[in-house]
Amino acid sequence: MSHRFIISGGGTGGHIFPAVSIANRLKEYDPGSEILFVGAEGKMEMEKVPQAGYKIVGLPIVGLQRQLNMKNILNDLSAPFKLIQSIFKAKRVIKDFRPDVAIGVGGYASAPLLWVASGMGIPCVIQEQNGFAGLTNKLLGKRVRSICVAYEGMERFFPAEKIVLSGNPIRNEVSFPATAEMVQEAMTFYGLTPGKKHIFIVGGSLGCGTLNRAMKKWISEGCPGGEDVEIIWQCGRYYKADTDTFISSHRVEGVQHHDFIARMDLAYAAADLVISRSGASSVSELAAMEKAVIFVPSPNVAEDHQTHNAMALVSKDAAVLVKDAEAGEKLMAEAMALVHDKERLAALRHNIAPLALRDAAEIIRKEIYKCIDL
Repeated sequence: MSHRFIISGGGTGGHIFPAVSIANRLKEYDPGSEILFVGAEGKMEMEKVPQAGYKIVGLPIVGLQRQLNMKNILNDLSAPFKLIQSIFKAKRVIKDFRPDVAIGVGGYASAPLLWVASGMGIPCVIQEQNGFAGLTNKLLGKRVRSICVAYEGMERFFPAEKIVLSGNPIRNEVSFPATAEMVQEAMTFYGLTPGKKHIFIVGGSLGCGTLNRAMKKWISEGCPGGEDVEIIWQCGRYYKADTDTFISSHRVEGVQHHDFIARMDLAYAAADLVISRSGASSVSELAAMEKAVIFVPSPNVAEDHQTHNAMALVSKDAAVLVKDAEAGEKLMAEAMALVHDKERLAALRHNIAPLALRDAAEIIRKEIYKCIDL
């Protein structure tokens, strides 16, 4: 007999893409499974989940905003009323869909659904992607059957007996180190020169202002230390026009910029060194690909979880951290020194390899089915 699952959460790609990976694994295990997503109205999951082939219902819930302005004040004043509406709608969705298990992947969108489901006696599983647990998952921790985490030491947030170290589900194409054939394909695909040093700078689909400013400063100063370095620079859609203008007035060899990287596997494969934010999915992918990496954690996230994510690797000498506020002055100098240090690069790759958890989706799938088998 096939089963029915609700997966709830979202707000960012760091929540959505693991959720879709879990859904895909449930479908692979039992193609007859019925899966319904529940997210927040107007957020990116309402677009990304249907693109992945799944149905989604939106709740009117909104998150609290910390920055003080009139729009955010009005948002925060409406939040309690929208939470109540979301709880009632979540109850209707659960009664109509009748799930065997509810799965939460974090983000405020999952709070009403998992709170109602657990109160109705439906077994629940949550996944925490980050090294510092989000508020929603901390609130739900005592009500769920199992808590799948990506980092050690999460007992400070959750009941120890419920914790399962699963890792974060990631895309199959970036789940293993690159083969020699992949590296060669990457060189051809990106038009790179074998024998030179290669850096991949990735700032997310919208881009990262800090990384972009650091790159522009380095280029403006004549690319010191980069005579034998080629760079793939993912500047992001938001910054593409500005970056186009900048590059057109600063002719520089060996630097190619892209708003979006379709072949992340090949960009990773080409890189001797990666410079990246430290969102949960990025950290998991870089560990799985066994890459040397400099993390520049975003300061603009709840509970500063990107710093916690990065420090989990830095503490094991498996990555380097440059603070966001110091990136303009330090980042590219650090990158140029590191990319020319073969022994240090090898040590970082060696130390990050044991931290990769490549079967996360299957571990989570098993935890979900334990709830059914009880």
